[in-house]
Amino acid sequence: MNKSIIQTADAPAAIGTYSQAVRVDQTVYLSGQIGLDPASMQMVEGIDAQIHQVFKNLAAVATAAGGSLADVVKLNVFLIDLAHFPRVNEIMPQYFVAPYPARAAVGVAALPRAALVEADAVMVTG
Repeated sequence: MNKSIIQTADAPAAIGTYSQAVRVDQTVYLSGQIGLDPASMQMVEGIDAQIHQVFKNLAAVATAAGGSLADVVKLNVFLIDLAHFPRVNEIMPQYFVAPYPARAAVGVAALPRAALVEADAVMVTG
């Protein structure tokens, strides 16, 4: 197994015992991203801003891994209020193009740093 760790200053630094992403051969596992601004490490405010920041953070990690969001094959979205799911659907096409990745949306009781949304992904490059 060829395993390497992906890290970039263009996405928030890990706030726990995990890596931003791990590459195993051509598959990259991107850790969950919340709406933290990587420069300030502060949460952006509001659901729309957080959704955009989550996708920007995932894109930064994907780029650091030598790919892009176009290479994402699986996306998991976690929301503390599933009423926000329509906003995810409206904003997502600004970052992903058809054919879209497989996706799950899960309602959760809480997220780190009181985030409203979190997403992780699996990407295949090469």
